[in-house]
Amino acid sequence: MHDASVIELHRKERLDSILTSRSVEQKVRLRKQIPELIELERILLKAPDYARITLLSNIEKDGFNFPIYRIRVGNASPKTPKLLIVGGIHGIERIGTRVVVALLETWLQRMSWEKSLLHGLTEMEICFIPIANPVGMYLNTRANGNGVDLMRNSPVEAEGKVPFLVSGQTISRYISWYRGDYIKDHSLQKDHGEIAQYLEVENQILEKEVAALCEQSPLVMVLDCHSGFGFKDRLWFPYAYRRRPMKGIAPIMALKLLWDTCYPNHQYIFEPQSNQYLTHGDFWDYCYKKYSRPPDNHNFLPLTLEMGSWNWVKKKPSQLLSMEGLFNPMTAHREQRTLRRHLPLLDFLRHATLSYENWFPKPEQFNQLRQMANSLWYRED
Repeated sequence: MHDASVIELHRKERLDSILTSRSVEQKVRLRKQIPELIELERILLKAPDYARITLLSNIEKDGFNFPIYRIRVGNASPKTPKLLIVGGIHGIERIGTRVVVALLETWLQRMSWEKSLLHGLTEMEICFIPIANPVGMYLNTRANGNGVDLMRNSPVEAEGKVPFLVSGQTISRYISWYRGDYIKDHSLQKDHGEIAQYLEVENQILEKEVAALCEQSPLVMVLDCHSGFGFKDRLWFPYAYRRRPMKGIAPIMALKLLWDTCYPNHQYIFEPQSNQYLTHGDFWDYCYKKYSRPPDNHNFLPLTLEMGSWNWVKKKPSQLLSMEGLFNPMTAHREQRTLRRHLPLLDFLRHATLSYENWFPKPEQFNQLRQMANSLWYRED
């Protein structure tokens, strides 16, 4: 999985050279249009040496090189359980990146003194990709720099009635939810390997990370942070393209039961995305279909945190006047509340990844958990 464009930044001088190469004008524009990147780089410059920083790619746009950083902490052995935390796939949903960056800073600080956290990291690895779509964030758009919605860009086609446009469209890159030129021009019910090279570069980078993590790890948990749907915070899992359960629903059901038992007063709705609406091209559907291990050892568990941004609009209706206001808290106290309210969930996922052997279902438990999932989330059409 080595890529010549991937640069390891173990020495802070390498990172500092990237920052000092920017002109004064570039620094001013970046600070104004993508302050999340500036904040992330501030944290990385003072990060301890055990935080392994990698420049996965530079995306060029408007004379800028927009970096995609990966930060890894913990045991890098390919055979340890992994937790991957992603933000910023939709550039306008800035709060997702802010949650990830705040979490990164919090955990790095705790690593300087907390024995239990340091001990846990000897047996697992945590990977952060805080800004997966930096050009989209710079442009303040949902799509990337090519006008493509990265969560509608894969070859998976929905089975059933889908909402117009929102489910993914091939009409124009100038309309939201555009799936990409290759999707528009080809039938994609074909070989995944052939299709992968036509994914947008940001998705290619994410897929390489998923492939590397899943190669030998006994469990790979993903949390992808978004906002913009409903009044409630939701934890979504595949599939988004069909209303039938995935074959590996048993571990998802076991994780939900563990979460409900340990945090009975939590505020999240834990459900498949298909309970709300179907979409084409969901990236995590694509990865799950490609990297989960049949028949029953489904060790890849991608989750999406969908923060309910309608609450912020309800409390401050003037946010309807801007696109950014539809997806992000626009007052300081609401943003601070959002940054801290998800810490219990993120700590739980870290512990669940580390201690997977104590809750991951045994083969003889799969049928019972499938039946529970069917009763809770699915019904016959």
